[in-house]
Amino acid sequence: MKVYETKDIRNIALIGGAKSGKTTLAESMLFEGKMINRRGTVEDKNTVSDYRPIEIERENSVHSTLMYTVYKNTKINMIDAPGFSDFVGETIAALSVADTAVFLVNGQSGVEATSETAWRQTEIANSPVLFSVNQIDHHGTNFDETVSSLKDYFGEKVTIVQYPVNPGEGFNTVIDLVMMKQLKFKDDGGEPEISDIPESEKSKAEDLHLALVEQAAEGDEALMEKYFENDTLTMDEMREGIRLGMVTRSIFPILCSSAKHDIGTSRILDFIVHSCPSPDMMPEKKATDGKAFKCSVDDPAAFFVFKTSIEQHLGEVSYFKVYGGEVTEGQDLINSRTNNKERISQLFVLNGKNRDKVDKVVAGDIAVTIKLKDVATGDTLTDPKISGTAFEMFNLPEPLYIVALKAFNSADDEKLGAVLHEMHKTDPTLIVEFSRELKQLLMKSQGEFHINTVKWYMNNIHKIEIEIITPKIPYRETITKSAKADYRHKKQSGGAGQFGEVYLMIQPYFEGYKNPTDISVRKTNEHDLPWGGKLIFNNCIVGGAIDTRFMPAILKGIMERMNEGPLTGSYARDIVVYIYDGKMHPVDSNEISFKLAGRNAFSTAFKNAGPKIMEPVYDMTIWMPEDMMGSVMTDLQGRRAIIMGMDSEGKNQVIRAKVPLAEIQRYSTSLSSITSGRGRFSVKFDAYQQVPSDVQEKLLKEYEESQKEED
Repeated sequence: MKVYETKDIRNIALIGGAKSGKTTLAESMLFEGKMINRRGTVEDKNTVSDYRPIEIERENSVHSTLMYTVYKNTKINMIDAPGFSDFVGETIAALSVADTAVFLVNGQSGVEATSETAWRQTEIANSPVLFSVNQIDHHGTNFDETVSSLKDYFGEKVTIVQYPVNPGEGFNTVIDLVMMKQLKFKDDGGEPEISDIPESEKSKAEDLHLALVEQAAEGDEALMEKYFENDTLTMDEMREGIRLGMVTRSIFPILCSSAKHDIGTSRILDFIVHSCPSPDMMPEKKATDGKAFKCSVDDPAAFFVFKTSIEQHLGEVSYFKVYGGEVTEGQDLINSRTNNKERISQLFVLNGKNRDKVDKVVAGDIAVTIKLKDVATGDTLTDPKISGTAFEMFNLPEPLYIVALKAFNSADDEKLGAVLHEMHKTDPTLIVEFSRELKQLLMKSQGEFHINTVKWYMNNIHKIEIEIITPKIPYRETITKSAKADYRHKKQSGGAGQFGEVYLMIQPYFEGYKNPTDISVRKTNEHDLPWGGKLIFNNCIVGGAIDTRFMPAILKGIMERMNEGPLTGSYARDIVVYIYDGKMHPVDSNEISFKLAGRNAFSTAFKNAGPKIMEPVYDMTIWMPEDMMGSVMTDLQGRRAIIMGMDSEGKNQVIRAKVPLAEIQRYSTSLSSITSGRGRFSVKFDAYQQVPSDVQEKLLKEYEESQKEED
């Protein structure tokens, strides 16, 4: 395959809401570039992009797909990203390497909830954006309303470059404001018939053309001067102004399309070639060591891995963008994370599942390689001369939906773990961890749809039957007052026996606590507990009632009980212990005796010290449209939330609240239902707080029942 120079490469991410037509537009672009002989459809399950079994079955994208087409001697790399918010990680990865986001909007419905999600990611990535109002051939299309909603949500920088003459059924004609011509497409798309703008459209076209020229001129001082001198700009000057404005996000052009009928596709490709930035026109890519890459072949070789997939017959596939130099087969590069050498054995460019072998990939281009030893998403591979140089991993959202997973057949446990590890590799927003505290395998995700996708893979591909259950809450146990207790452990069975007796007192730990006046502390050990909080262990023994050598055993017994608290088996925390008396036997006393005596004395004292269950409370921030605020507030009140404040941010209202973790589970599904998908939220751990008494009683009963079942 021909190697294209950096200036002849364009990298685009196809983004937008679900069902906006991204996969269909990709199909049309491939057809126009003669990459395919006929256009497939989502309904016929034969598109280049959605080729995976789950996507064929569901008729929507679940994973991003890398493709390329060639138009006017320019190679256009396309990444078709899923539209559902649960798969936002794929959109983030695509935008991290794309130089333009081609943002599809459904002409029937305008800006949707999933459109807002995609837009936020372009803001974070600082991506140039080109809008395509799609499905204009549908009878429910209203182009003017769609443009109004785009301007309303995304600002006045949204600028019309094309508008439809005959929207609705039979749509085939647009007015192009850069060319200032009418473009009429055939029924099967392709190149349009170009003619002068008819008199009936001239006034409207001239007004919109003037607005576009002004927007284009604002992108550059020299262009602004030319505009003032000549009252207009040439077509090439407009293209340059639009390109500069897109790079600085001061203009967001709108084009028209009916991807299903290939109407407008050739003009979108033409616009991408002439008005969208090539990789070397984008701002420099800075590495963590400060080195800047301008997508030049003259720089040392450096590429960033933005995606990993696992393909049948190929194994692990690493998707990368070259930011400096050239990458060739047989080349040795250094992984900046591991500092290990990686040999590039084979290079491919992809069109969905089809791959073409290449010998070289130049700066600015996107390709894949296989059979690397230890390379993960987010890694940087460089020429040995600049080893240690690395590009920052893109930021992924925090998990919003957590479940516990369990294989129905315990024989599948090991296989389940391996499969989940692979899933995390290919989708870093899926986080898997085994909680020793909860004794559960947890999967953290972006939503219920995300988890259902995992289940689909388990059932249909890996043949593992899994159970999805609500995860336990990591409660904590503590005390609210002081209490004393003693315990004698005595056991005699023929030979040497066991004997140990411990008297202790416990009290709550807090900053500035004071020791009791009737106990003299000889030695204090302070322990920061791995699960938070403290244990203060005081040796107050006088007169040798318990030998010092048995103190570690008593501490061990207490720590065992704190690992599994007396109330619900949760971790205990923030307790001060005083060992003030006891008894030994000259023959039968040993470490196990004092460990058990200390454990049981502590347990008794704990239950008499006003024990309380504490629950994790999170800071939650919720964004929603103003008219949905009342419903969200009502729902929060039912979740024991404490409202900390309210604000506005753009078109959204913002609520900040403190909410117990037990009330957050499945909140992503509830909020989506309440707000028709337009609400979003973030959570961050705040602190542990005591649960209300009615909740504590319920938890104690549940624990008691569970213990009976185990017995």
